[in-house]
Amino acid sequence: MLASCAVFIPIGYFLCFFVSAKKRRSQERESKRLLDETHTAATRIKREADLVLKDELLKQKEELERESQETRHELRQLEKRLSKREDNLERKLEILSKKERYIEGLQTNLTTKLKEIEDKEVRLEKAIREEEKALLNVSGYTREEAERILLERLNKDLEKECAKRISEAANKVKETANEHAAKIICETIQRCAANHTVQNIISTVELPNEEMKGRIIGREGRNIRAFEKATGVDVIVDDTPGVIVLSGFDGIRREAARLTMEKLIADGRIHPARVEEIANQTKREMEETIKEVGKNVCFEMGFHDMHPELIQLLGRLRYRTSYGQNQLSHAMEVAELCGLIAGELKLDTETAKRCGLLHDIGKATGSDVEGGHAAVGAELAKRYEEKPEVINAIAAHHEEVPAETALAPLVSAADAISASRPGARRESLEKYIKRLERLEGIATKFDGVRSAYAIQAGREIRVIVDPVDVDDNLANKICYDIARGIEGELEYPGEVVVTVIRETRSVEHAK
Repeated sequence: MLASCAVFIPIGYFLCFFVSAKKRRSQERESKRLLDETHTAATRIKREADLVLKDELLKQKEELERESQETRHELRQLEKRLSKREDNLERKLEILSKKERYIEGLQTNLTTKLKEIEDKEVRLEKAIREEEKALLNVSGYTREEAERILLERLNKDLEKECAKRISEAANKVKETANEHAAKIICETIQRCAANHTVQNIISTVELPNEEMKGRIIGREGRNIRAFEKATGVDVIVDDTPGVIVLSGFDGIRREAARLTMEKLIADGRIHPARVEEIANQTKREMEETIKEVGKNVCFEMGFHDMHPELIQLLGRLRYRTSYGQNQLSHAMEVAELCGLIAGELKLDTETAKRCGLLHDIGKATGSDVEGGHAAVGAELAKRYEEKPEVINAIAAHHEEVPAETALAPLVSAADAISASRPGARRESLEKYIKRLERLEGIATKFDGVRSAYAIQAGREIRVIVDPVDVDDNLANKICYDIARGIEGELEYPGEVVVTVIRETRSVEHAK
């Protein structure tokens, strides 16, 4: 075994050494091959990178050349424009230089002419003074007397010229404005046909029999006194068969008293306690009726955003009158007229109707409120947040405050149209006569007027002037002055026609 070991161990060692050497040579060859391949690949990559870099540099070079060409082209264009501007500036400078020289020449000529004018003015003033002296010596007047005579003549000529101009201007305005305004108002009146009734301050209640009068009066007048105290209305029981009369200026109280009396007659139980009970019940019903009337009016007019207090006040207008004209009917008619006229003038018809409906709302308040109804109505409209144009139209419809919008004069015109309809209002005879006398008095106070006559119930005044003292142009001026005087001194519905008559008559008697 030892001998075998001694033989195989060297052999094994030798075999291991041989195998190791062979593996090492194989690995060296593989390493060399890998190094060669790596070197070859690196060389190839380097060549490819060089090619890419060259291409990129070539592209950048081309791009730079293109940009430089564009820049050079822009610079050449800019240079051309600058050159043109320089040429234009040079031409403008040359033109300005010519203008300066021309202006200098004009200034020199102007200075020369001004000097010549000053010399001429001096000579003219001297000649005028010499002429004045000569005229004064010839006429025998002093300077002050001559100036006074000349001014009087100028005033007469100016008065005639003024009258002529007034006549021409009035005719020119009438040709356009009067015709257009008349057309609008006529169309509006024709489209708004309203019924008018004159209301009295009394109401009558029919009785079923004459015995009822005694029951209404009561023992020693207790029932009638209780009725008058509860309603605030006077009861008139006379010999008229089948009726009694209720008298009172307050329309609401009078209507409540009428309803109370009718209920008492229908019930048959008439005594002071029952009278007071029915009167209080009727007052509550009247408040509901007033509110319902106001709502119906607003619904009919198309106003769905009206404040409840204004609705209540509108309902109260049903029982108010002015010169015998029912105020609610008047307010509704003015609203319709305002809407129609506003439509013709291309204005806001809804706001115009609102102004017309509320223009007399101040009349629905009690007597404890101070101020005119226009101012009170404007304050109420402002309190209940109406539009500013509505507030101004209410306040200015009697021209107590200036009109700020076109709606204010529109409401004034519609109010005058409604009030001036035939049968709309009634006036006392005394007031009617006074108004006619004032019309005639305004006309007769002008120089040259012989007489004046108010006709057509005060709608027209005819003035007769002296034909010797007043010529045609001065007659036109007198007519204009009379019309303005009537506007300034009188209040009236509608318009007053002023006619000035100038005529010459020659009369001879054949014998």
